Amino acid sequence: MKRLDGLWAAFLGLAIWQACVWLTGAPHFILPSPARVAMAAYDNFGLIFEHALVTSVEVVLGLLLGIALGVVTAIHLALSPLARRIFMPLLIFTQAVPVFAIAPILTLWLGYGIASKILMALLIIYFPVTSAFHDGLMRVDQGKLDLAQTMGATPARIMRHIRIPAALPALGSGLRLAAVYAPIGAVIGEWVGASRGLGYLMLLANGRAKTDLMFASLIVLALIAITLHHLVGALAGRMEAYSRPIAR
Repeated sequence: MKRLDGLWAAFLGLAIWQACVWLTGAPHFILPSPARVAMAAYDNFGLIFEHALVTSVEVVLGLLLGIALGVVTAIHLALSPLARRIFMPLLIFTQAVPVFAIAPILTLWLGYGIASKILMALLIIYFPVTSAFHDGLMRVDQGKLDLAQTMGATPARIMRHIRIPAALPALGSGLRLAAVYAPIGAVIGEWVGASRGLGYLMLLANGRAKTDLMFASLIVLALIAITLHHLVGALAGRMEAYSRPIAR
């Protein structure tokens, strides 16, 4: 049913797009039709695939590293009141600085290669994952914690057997957000400075007035983000199912 809903939504979007082309009468270099974009995607399949592969690697690596770093940080913050007092205000303060504003600095430091794009994706998802998982770790049923402490459980065992399983749904919510944000970070990095990737290809196509190729690259980027969101959503669903018996 969800797949049918997605197909209907895609069909409706294409219909609205084509209607806008007809009603406005915009030239194809301003607003290309879906058919023209599809033809551009077909004619430049190899080029788009090459750049999409680069962007996909950046997004996946940034996502994995950001999730790992966020999970480790959240666990340490939950275990240490001192760490919470010192680092939580610092984490919140870092969100006052737009991540997009530091993209030129990262490019200056790390160059035009893949490293700066991975770091951009990591930075943009780090706080949502950390914040969501930390909130889940701190909102465990106090009765269970008191019982575990009465039975002599160490903080590490309480974290492993009670807090983490109970916080998996919260982590799943953070992962869903991360899957949406990671492509944004990678593409912003490519816009600032790159020689490969869909963001670079979009800028190149725009500079040469190949709007149909730019739209094709944008649609491929959206498909990558949707696919990643579905995969991460499936993982988050399994995590939530695993946590239900423990949370009872």
